[in-house]
Amino acid sequence: MKKIVLAITLIISAIFSVANAQQQIVFEGVTIPRTMAFENKTLQLNGAGSRSKMWVEVYIQALYLSQLSQNPKEIINDNLEMSIRIEITSALVSSGKLTRALNAGFEKSAGTEFNTLKPKMELLKSYLAEEIKRGDVFELTYNPIDSSVWVTKNGTLKGKVPGFDFKKVFFGIWLGDNPVDEELKNSLLGV
Repeated sequence: MKKIVLAITLIISAIFSVANAQQQIVFEGVTIPRTMAFENKTLQLNGAGSRSKMWVEVYIQALYLSQLSQNPKEIINDNLEMSIRIEITSALVSSGKLTRALNAGFEKSAGTEFNTLKPKMELLKSYLAEEIKRGDVFELTYNPIDSSVWVTKNGTLKGKVPGFDFKKVFFGIWLGDNPVDEELKNSLLGV
């Protein structure tokens, strides 16, 4: 009888382990959920990669979409729910370093539109001004209902940056023709 109970327990444990494995992946030591809930919608993991600076991995990034895609232009121009999830993996990342890097990528992505969109970028930077530590998770999620990028840190909404124009340039930081990191772009697209 004990052997039967043990066998059933092992089978049930194996089933739950498989179910949990399907709900998340581990990428370079960081657990990434396969799906993300946002405003009663489920977004799916499209791809994930790491961002390194000077041979130091600074964060793991994941792209979540309502419709999976390997077409960066389509993703940038879609007026659908989508999210960038960034988990800080280095104690060397500070609020100042993160916002400067985002600003540089945003300027590169915006091109001639940078001055027009600069106030929106400054608003985003203000939402990221608190101290950042290793393990912090940021979700930057576009909501087509109010045409804004919602900024959350560790599950707490910090604010919203309005504008579909901002969303396109923001996602272009990583997915545009001139991304901050070509290898990361390919990883986010799952290629």
